[in-house]
Amino acid sequence: MQTSDQPILRDIVLIGGGHSHVGVLKSFGMNPIPGVRLTLICTDLHTPYSGMLPGYVAGHYEFDEVHIDLLRLAQFAGARVYRDEVIGIDRGQQKVLCKSRPAVPYDQLSINIGSTPQLQGVPGATEHAVAVKPIRNFNDRWLQLLERVKNHAGKTTIAVVGAGAGGVELLLAMQFRLRNELTKLYRNPDELTFHLLSANETILPTHNARVRETFSKALRERGVQVHLSSEVTQVQAGKLITSSGKTLDADEIIWVTRAGGAAWLKQTGLQLDKEGFIEVKDTLQTVTDPLIYAAGDIASMVNYKLEKAGVFAVRMGKPLTENLRRAVGGTDLQAYSPQTSWLALISTGDKYAVASRGWLGFAGAWVWQWKDWIDQRFMRKFSEFPDMSQSAPAPASNALANVKLSSEESLQAISAIAMRCGGCGAKVGATILQRALGNLHPVQRDDVLIGLKDPDDAAVVRVPPGMAVVHSVDFFRAFVDDPYIFGKVAANHSLGDIWAMGGIAQSATAVCTVPPGMDAKVEDVLFQMMTGALEVLNEADCSLVGGHTGEGKELALGFAVNGLIEDKPEAVLRKGGMKPGDVLILTKPIGTGTLFAAKDRLFAKGRWIDAALTSMVISNRTGAKILREHGATACTDLTGFGLLGHLVEMTRPSEVDAEIHMGALPLLDGAQECVQAGITSSLQSANVRLRRALRNQEQFVNHPRYPLIFDPQTAGGLLASVPAEQVDACIEQLKAQGYPHTTKIGRILPQGDALEPIVLVD
Repeated sequence: MQTSDQPILRDIVLIGGGHSHVGVLKSFGMNPIPGVRLTLICTDLHTPYSGMLPGYVAGHYEFDEVHIDLLRLAQFAGARVYRDEVIGIDRGQQKVLCKSRPAVPYDQLSINIGSTPQLQGVPGATEHAVAVKPIRNFNDRWLQLLERVKNHAGKTTIAVVGAGAGGVELLLAMQFRLRNELTKLYRNPDELTFHLLSANETILPTHNARVRETFSKALRERGVQVHLSSEVTQVQAGKLITSSGKTLDADEIIWVTRAGGAAWLKQTGLQLDKEGFIEVKDTLQTVTDPLIYAAGDIASMVNYKLEKAGVFAVRMGKPLTENLRRAVGGTDLQAYSPQTSWLALISTGDKYAVASRGWLGFAGAWVWQWKDWIDQRFMRKFSEFPDMSQSAPAPASNALANVKLSSEESLQAISAIAMRCGGCGAKVGATILQRALGNLHPVQRDDVLIGLKDPDDAAVVRVPPGMAVVHSVDFFRAFVDDPYIFGKVAANHSLGDIWAMGGIAQSATAVCTVPPGMDAKVEDVLFQMMTGALEVLNEADCSLVGGHTGEGKELALGFAVNGLIEDKPEAVLRKGGMKPGDVLILTKPIGTGTLFAAKDRLFAKGRWIDAALTSMVISNRTGAKILREHGATACTDLTGFGLLGHLVEMTRPSEVDAEIHMGALPLLDGAQECVQAGITSSLQSANVRLRRALRNQEQFVNHPRYPLIFDPQTAGGLLASVPAEQVDACIEQLKAQGYPHTTKIGRILPQGDALEPIVLVD
């Protein structure tokens, strides 16, 4: 991974994780530009390689073999990943509009989102057909279809609409896989019937006659019924109607034709062609806006008529990268001249393939082996990364030399690079703070007398009669590159102690550090981070009343939180109330420490990190309430000291022992794989010292889950002891209210004579 202390001078934002953009990311990982930051906005963290998808459908490859892990790739590139759906572009403000997060500013913007099925033009298609595109969502649709066909009683008829190379290749792959699946189920594979519909007079209209005949023969031999000149004009439940009035019954309808641009592009003001694709010049800049580029299927080159084929998306990656580099450097862009003919290797589902280029066409099992070699070589480029840690960091002056700046920006950049002051001189400027925080709207509470919007030096809050105050503070540096998500996690983590003790949140004061940089860049980081945090605080009815922001080497955030609780001892849910016979439960899976250590080493899969973050933003507020209602005797939120450390904090004051069932521990996806690879958090070694609390650790030291009882957690779940007669109802309600991984992990025992209070069992 490339890291730098350079201030950020320019932001390149990439919308979509398509084939062109993965090339951009890899190039910037190999050769970053000081002062230039990449941000990838995408809805999925694993993007499929279109050339291998038919092999995946046919069952020749596993998921990870045909998907590029965008999070790992971006980590290598030093790029931020924002997982969200883009809904528009504010070209005037140079911001990307997202569905679920603040707008993202850009200096240069590139769009590589593929095509979108235009089903709305065919009545009933949206409701009754399965669209193959956008390709990034293909896996979910395919797995759902696979299950439906396998569970369909009796005969199944499948119709594929679209007889280009993509439709024919997909049909043959599906047929091969599904026949094998039915055979495994001891069902007759001839229960399957396939139809292929083409609006043209032939299949594969862009390929030569020899290639078309090869596939026509394969379709005949495999019993596929081909319908030529059969444009589908209407789709009903289980039925297709063509332009000639012919009706065809089908249990499953797959749509591999009539793709166009995403609907949101129409509101951007960018010039689009008749199918809704973005028109671009030879430089891949949009015809409308020189700051915006497009590549891959979504791009329509005005000077070239290109087929929507993955080969062009891949080839566009290099000129797109070069022109983005030139754009931030202020030099002339280069024209891209796409090839006039290209080699297409099209598989027939059964490890046999056909090569097609211009008038040339040949086929064989050896062609599939050749294709497999080419495809796997391509995938290795984006899954195997060289160690760039020894690369010498670029001097600060290079940031100014390699990026074109205005005179005002140059002064800001020089200021950001210069030696920074300490003390109050390290505070973030008032103007930046006012702009960043001016649009934040903390929840208003009657008991907050003076808060964030007031000019006073401190907040004033009232403590209602009969209530006591619960104080807590947490602070840590960023472990994810998305400041919005980091703000959410940091606020959620800081509230955890209040919930665990049975309190309600009242007010919070923020403390954060941000790396120095140009005003607009610092302002955006602050706004993104505090927007995420404020969403969590407001949902908790906790008023943000003030804070302090200073410059620092790394982004960091924490909160001092005040909560309220009834002013009587029995209202406080403490750690020291466990009783023998209680059942020990945990409301969230563990493993955040090892997973994020693995992320830093490019070991963790993107979907592991995504699942961990999803868990970390789940509030413990409702969970704590349910635990109190079911008579929990003790409770804590699981954080830095790990499962064992926090359990010891509970057993000692309770004067009890505890038993942990190792096999019952809920784990985050990938956590066990990470610790088995020897990857642990930097705090792990300190937590391991608590192994002296284990009565029989020598029996479990080699257990695959053993390291995870020491794993430090961020925004972890609630660890609680619940009376045995209440535990089943408690767990059922917790699962129903958004804690699906809630599990019994052990029981509370009477205190024995041994000095070690914790017993492990498998």
